[in-house]
Amino acid sequence: VLFLQIVHILNMTSAKIVSFLLHPEESLHSLQIRIECETGISTGNQELLLETGICLDPRKPASQCVIDGVRGWDSYMVYLFDKSKTVYDGPFASRSLSDCVNYIVQDSKIQLPIPQLRKVWAEAVHYVIGLKEDYSRLFQGQRAAMLSLLRYNANLIKMKNNMVSASQQLKAKLEFFHQSIRLDLERYSDQMAYGISSEKMLKAWKEMEEKASQCSQAEDIGYLDEQIMALHTEIVELQKSPYARRQGEVMESLEQKAIDLYKQLKTRPPDHAYSDSTDMVKIIVQTVQSQDRVLKELFGHLSKLLGCKQKIIDLLPKIEVALNNIKESDNSVMQMQGKRQREIWHLLKIACTQSSSRSLVSSSLEGTASTPAAPWLPQSSSGNVPHPLSSMASPEDGENFVHVIEENLNYLELFSSILQEVRQEQNNSMMVS
Repeated sequence: VLFLQIVHILNMTSAKIVSFLLHPEESLHSLQIRIECETGISTGNQELLLETGICLDPRKPASQCVIDGVRGWDSYMVYLFDKSKTVYDGPFASRSLSDCVNYIVQDSKIQLPIPQLRKVWAEAVHYVIGLKEDYSRLFQGQRAAMLSLLRYNANLIKMKNNMVSASQQLKAKLEFFHQSIRLDLERYSDQMAYGISSEKMLKAWKEMEEKASQCSQAEDIGYLDEQIMALHTEIVELQKSPYARRQGEVMESLEQKAIDLYKQLKTRPPDHAYSDSTDMVKIIVQTVQSQDRVLKELFGHLSKLLGCKQKIIDLLPKIEVALNNIKESDNSVMQMQGKRQREIWHLLKIACTQSSSRSLVSSSLEGTASTPAAPWLPQSSSGNVPHPLSSMASPEDGENFVHVIEENLNYLELFSSILQEVRQEQNNSMMVS
């Protein structure tokens, strides 16, 4: 018997306890199927919470419902909630009266012998204690729901902080991107008249600026932040509510009165005396009324807890979508920034190529100009005036003339090839843009 594993499950939707004998190595899903047959709550809508507010892990066996050791195993509860419901308003099954107790409740003034009255009152005391324990178990279920809500809220706050941080980073990157692209456009416009121009690249940069403006929509998380803050305020109010604390003081007081009344009856001698049950029935009625009141308050508060939890569950996917949008916009901005920087460096490469080619052409032209104007024309001894007959070239002068013509043709070919390279670089840059 001591090695048997029995799990007690308190159905919070009906306030009933169902117990199951666990099979060796039984899975949690198998247990949930048995719970569905007993309670009517589908496995998909079942939420099983421990007293600490931790949800049972479906990857672990069903034995996780049972605590280790002997002490307390028969009172340890697992709390069952229906995820398809957020309002728990009954009807709740109340503890039933035994025939003897129901007999005196129907007629409290009926006279019974003391020995028989002791038995009836003992059952009445047991009934009063049972009402108080029922409330205690339900309160523990409400507390488990509160702890579960706080766990969800902690996860919500963590995701919210990540979202806010990512949004601020995106905002900073967008501001930097806008400022840098404005400066690039201004500098580009200034050099267009005497430098390099590309309408295709200019159009691409302006499209980048427009796309960056669209990315700024992803950083707008104000509506989500407002919902989260309002929900956080609501949860704090629920924690401060008096219904979040135990309200069974009246029932505990009535329980003690019933025990004291039974003790007084027990001290009376078992003679042929008779007595009625007016005082005990009054305690029973007051306990039932007190339980009805505190259970109404408890389930009203529980419904608010579950409503907040459902709001968190609905918010989490929205935060996830916002985070993904922020990450996509962040990646897009970084890609545009990298592309623009590569284009700037490509422009710089083209400018350097053009500058070097211009320098080469200039130096070649200067070299040609510094060459003697007519090396085949002999100079007179008196100055630079050519001889009147110098128009008639000698054979040696003809060879010099051919040599000069060949040098000039080589320079022209070099200049033509440089121009072709510059045009090719410009075409390549426009194609890349």
